[in-house]
Amino acid sequence: MTLYSNIIGEGKPFIILHGFLGMGDNWKTLAKKFSESNFEVHLVDQRNHGRSFHSEDFDYELMAEDLKHYCDDNNLNDIVLLGHSMGGKTAMLFAAKYPELVSKLIVADISPRYYPVHHDAILEGLSSLDFSEIKSRGEADDALSNYVHEDGTRMFLLKNLYWIEKGQLALRMNLDVLKENVSEVGEALPIHATFQKDTLFLRGDRSEYIGDADEAIIHRHFPNSKLITISKSGHWLHAENPKEFYEAVMNFIS
Repeated sequence: MTLYSNIIGEGKPFIILHGFLGMGDNWKTLAKKFSESNFEVHLVDQRNHGRSFHSEDFDYELMAEDLKHYCDDNNLNDIVLLGHSMGGKTAMLFAAKYPELVSKLIVADISPRYYPVHHDAILEGLSSLDFSEIKSRGEADDALSNYVHEDGTRMFLLKNLYWIEKGQLALRMNLDVLKENVSEVGEALPIHATFQKDTLFLRGDRSEYIGDADEAIIHRHFPNSKLITISKSGHWLHAENPKEFYEAVMNFIS
């Protein structure tokens, strides 16, 4: 099965992978800007997310293979590959397995190391949404606010809402499988996985996902990498400071 994507622009292929519980559409504004510099931007929904297929199986090996099939089906090579959070882990593994397909790698606010599970409240909140009772986005937001207090995080999560039919809301993600396999999201990059080409790691100055201690492990796996901090931003650095994020990426790939 081929992953769903939204393709914007023409030129050198540029694939963007979203984070956990996200979708490619989260990146549409930046994708349009990248496309103005002669890039064909592929906003890909990873398995069990967005409009892509649902599967009982979910781990990084499978997601890297999904991306390989996507590249094969679309005759893509010499790609720029950008991944955020979970998408960054997929991108790291893909680049290590298929370096001949990747010209440059960009990883947004995630390290190759292991991360403990920390999405419990979000997953509990999403699971609590009763769409036999909830009939509007506002009602969904009110219900989710009992579990997720940050307005921006709820807005991000509720982009998954869609109308199955008139009057009937649902979530696009395969929530049951993602809950069951949430521990897979924090898994470390395999110890021997390396990528020798140019790599850019970006972190938010208010985020704790990449600390100073992570620099050593980053360089072990990605010896030709550099780390740049994006100001005035947390984990969603591309949404919180899109101008600085865009400029850092363009300086790297131009």
